[in-house]
Amino acid sequence: MATKKLPEAWLRGPVENIAPLLQPVAHALLQAREEVNELLKDFPNELLWIKPAGTASTGFHLQHLSGVLDRLFTYADGRMLSDQQLTFLKLEGDPQQTNTSVTELVANFNLQVDIAIKQLQKWNEKTLTEFRGVGRAQLPSTVIGLLFHAAEHTMRHLGQLIVTVKVIRNAA
Repeated sequence: MATKKLPEAWLRGPVENIAPLLQPVAHALLQAREEVNELLKDFPNELLWIKPAGTASTGFHLQHLSGVLDRLFTYADGRMLSDQQLTFLKLEGDPQQTNTSVTELVANFNLQVDIAIKQLQKWNEKTLTEFRGVGRAQLPSTVIGLLFHAAEHTMRHLGQLIVTVKVIRNAA
């Protein structure tokens, strides 16, 4: 008997304890998590760092999905990146420096989405337009700008990951 597929996250109603203006961010992150988990179920570790046609590898996308959420939410919180975050950024996509598996990378992304959802719960709508500087140059943004970018950037890399995984699986 076929199982009934749930509608996309944005069609399931509000995420508890998250301000109405931040619901789209929460929905995008929850949808991305579901799709990453489904897409990479049974994905072989030996294909993790293949770069089809010179594009980014599955491993890079998984590391970047976690890393970018962490970094953008750090900036949205008004903090600079830590040495640990900067090191993680430098190692994204480098299989020589990264000894990990598909399972670990997916688990890291799941954890980062959980952390992001908890962080979203703390913001109220009155603070969303507050200035936030990005990077050492403190380029101008706002809380909502950073949170929106976290959601859209996650979905952009999810799309790239879907194509990368399908190309790699087809070639294998």
